[in-house]
Amino acid sequence: MALRPEEVTAIIKKELEKYRTRLRVESIGTVLQVGDGIALVYGLDDVMVGELVQFSGNIMGIVLNLEEDKVGIVILGSEKNIREGDIVKRTGKIAQVPVGEALLGRVVNALGIPIDGKGPVATNKHRPVEAPAPTIVQRQPVNEPIQTGIKAIDSMIPIGRGQRELIIADRQTGKTAIAIDTIINQRGKGVYCIYVAIGQKMSNIVAVSEILEKYDAMKYTIIVSASSRAAASLQFLAPYAGCAMAEEFMYAGKHVFVVYDDLSKHAQAYRQLSLLLRRPPGREAYPGDIFYLHSRLLERSAKLTDELGGGSLTAIPVIETQAGDLTGYIPTNLISITDGQIYLEADLFYAGVRPAINVGLSVSRVGGKAQTKAMKRVAGRLRIDLAQYRELATFTQFGTELDKSTQAQLTRGAHMVEILKQPQYSPLTMAKQVMIIFVGTKGYLDDLLIADVLKFESGFYAYMDKNFPDIEKKIEETGLLDDETAGSLDRAASAFTAEFKETHKIS
Repeated sequence: MALRPEEVTAIIKKELEKYRTRLRVESIGTVLQVGDGIALVYGLDDVMVGELVQFSGNIMGIVLNLEEDKVGIVILGSEKNIREGDIVKRTGKIAQVPVGEALLGRVVNALGIPIDGKGPVATNKHRPVEAPAPTIVQRQPVNEPIQTGIKAIDSMIPIGRGQRELIIADRQTGKTAIAIDTIINQRGKGVYCIYVAIGQKMSNIVAVSEILEKYDAMKYTIIVSASSRAAASLQFLAPYAGCAMAEEFMYAGKHVFVVYDDLSKHAQAYRQLSLLLRRPPGREAYPGDIFYLHSRLLERSAKLTDELGGGSLTAIPVIETQAGDLTGYIPTNLISITDGQIYLEADLFYAGVRPAINVGLSVSRVGGKAQTKAMKRVAGRLRIDLAQYRELATFTQFGTELDKSTQAQLTRGAHMVEILKQPQYSPLTMAKQVMIIFVGTKGYLDDLLIADVLKFESGFYAYMDKNFPDIEKKIEETGLLDDETAGSLDRAASAFTAEFKETHKIS
């Protein structure tokens, strides 16, 4: 069959008419220098601060410095395959992490990539790691408690939904234990939990994961891990990633509890990056914006208005002090940002008072607004008893003779200190806390030996569960301790105390 030239020409013309040129423009730069997790790049004139960029080998970085002739980039991961002269491409995206319920029960790194060996996270939702905090108009006052299950905290240093409460102490004094107990206590309360581990040993992070799994708490918890062996860039990014995951729940009208453990290592990671980026050092070699580093993170905690769904984000930052020094640079910064602090004292810890909370130096600036009425009723007397005990205990060191009323106050205080002790991983319901504090402040423990107090407590719970379950149920459901319930509780406590004394031969 012969080809006709006019047919070929017509086909070519038709194809040419369909053709459209597509111009693809890419902004690229060249690596000038790389080392210690930092790359200096020439070019990328239109890049944004906080933007993700891509190196060869699909390695990502975040832009932190914009200078006249170069850009300072923090490498997210290993730098060993990046060479001088390599091409760096813009992505046009701000650093973001996957979010949503698919992350619950998972252990992920600071980029939201799973590291628990359970396969990929099935979510297509993402949020930027940096986001503006809710405005004053979008917030409502903190007035709803988040129960930690720890008697000393729920009674005297209450934490409300949307609050930021600092845990501050020396190393190995039970900071993480308080955070884990609080997470365990959220079981069945509709609160999502996020535990951000910054600069910790991987063995510690695995141990936390196993404890939460054991107490059936992982199903509503996400662990964001930036261990001590992770790059400083990932340790810097981790708390913001955890906060972004929490905000997804908060803006959906849910309640979230986030632990940043701990921000002193976060500050050190940022100091390392800043010094490598040649930013001017200030006090203790921290950069000038170290205050803003933490304030922009913690200000994202809030209780949203009902029009925005009424969700909340409660933050518990943890700070490690050196030899109990609260006046360090980072501790004082965080004390000024947060709404109170729980101070754990090493001397109390080694004396067997655990949790080792120094009630005198600990404070919640939200106070009784974040307490149920039942707890408020019994906690007022507890505070007075402990304050009087601390004051009198100082005087007794000088060996002065004591009258009967002073001895009674000292006895009451010592028994209340004992009743506030609590074993790890055993948070209590609000009603149980109210009942035992009521019993203590009413003086039912005063005749007991200190060694018998914890036996009395466990026996009292069992007695109440068996004989008066309706009292605990009523307090738990209503949050009230009315005169009628208080009378019933008083009679039950009196009956159990008589039975306990008889059993243990106490006169």
